[in-house]
Amino acid sequence: GMGIGGVAAFDLDKGIISPGCVGYDINCSVRLLKTNLTLKDVLDKKKELIHSLFRTIPSGIGDRGKLRLTKNELDEVLAEGAQWAVKKGYGKKEDYLHTEDNGKLPNANPKDVSERAKARGMPQLGSLGSGNHFLEIQRVDEIFDEKIAKIFGLEKGMITIMVHCGSRGLGHQVASDYIKLMEKEYGFPEQDRELVNAPIKSELGKKYLSAMACAANFAFANKQLITHWIREDLKHYFPKFNAEVVYDICHNIAKFEKHIIDGKEKEVLIMRKGATRSFGAGRKEIPIDYREYGQPVIIPGSMGTASYILVGTKKAEELTFGSTAHGAGRVMSR
Repeated sequence: GMGIGGVAAFDLDKGIISPGCVGYDINCSVRLLKTNLTLKDVLDKKKELIHSLFRTIPSGIGDRGKLRLTKNELDEVLAEGAQWAVKKGYGKKEDYLHTEDNGKLPNANPKDVSERAKARGMPQLGSLGSGNHFLEIQRVDEIFDEKIAKIFGLEKGMITIMVHCGSRGLGHQVASDYIKLMEKEYGFPEQDRELVNAPIKSELGKKYLSAMACAANFAFANKQLITHWIREDLKHYFPKFNAEVVYDICHNIAKFEKHIIDGKEKEVLIMRKGATRSFGAGRKEIPIDYREYGQPVIIPGSMGTASYILVGTKKAEELTFGSTAHGAGRVMSR
């Protein structure tokens, strides 16, 4: 099976794609914002700020976002991701330039997403959801590598904001839809229905990858809208408030990547479930201003424990196809 934290690489000609191995919350992911605030600025306003953000950013099971989209607009979101939000005035170009894949997965065709999935997603854009998703005001408590912290623009005592959420009901429905379609077409392994799969190059395999990309783009746009509303809300308390995206990282995703396998560079499909990229320096996938140092890696903590921002290494590329943990794990199953 594919455990939480599982990473797998598949040959493009002989390999398979499995919605269950990618996960239901497609592109459930984490964004870190650095701000121009310090602990001193927020200490006597903590409760007020939390209540204000709670009112501003919808959260909870099935909660509705603040936008009302038309069907055509939703299709644009599914195709363009965070870039759609910026184009509509919800943020700036630098936000998606510091997002994995520039906030937009390619080959996303909204026609491959069911009407049921679209109906579930349409009212939820710009909301956190529930489960382990959160918006948290944090401060930089400790710096272990001064050079890398400086590259990422982080300083001790700085207030940061971390947002953890994904593709909401739309992504969950995409996974459910394609598990059923693949089961009907190919059957499923006797071990577990969740391991149902289709060949990567089959018609169904291609359609799932397209629908998955649409869900990922919904998640990118989701966090971009939340970022915009955080900025708007906190300017009521700090007129000169500024928040910049350090990085926005994916997990629960499948991506075509080039890796060294048996001494040769090869393009493979990497599935990461509850895992995330940790590419070392030089990879073209890394934003230009971090490229010579390595990719930022965000590890969110559990409530009451620290979160970490790390940097990817070449060693990770050798050991795990450039992958590491999604975040604080569980001792026990759900």
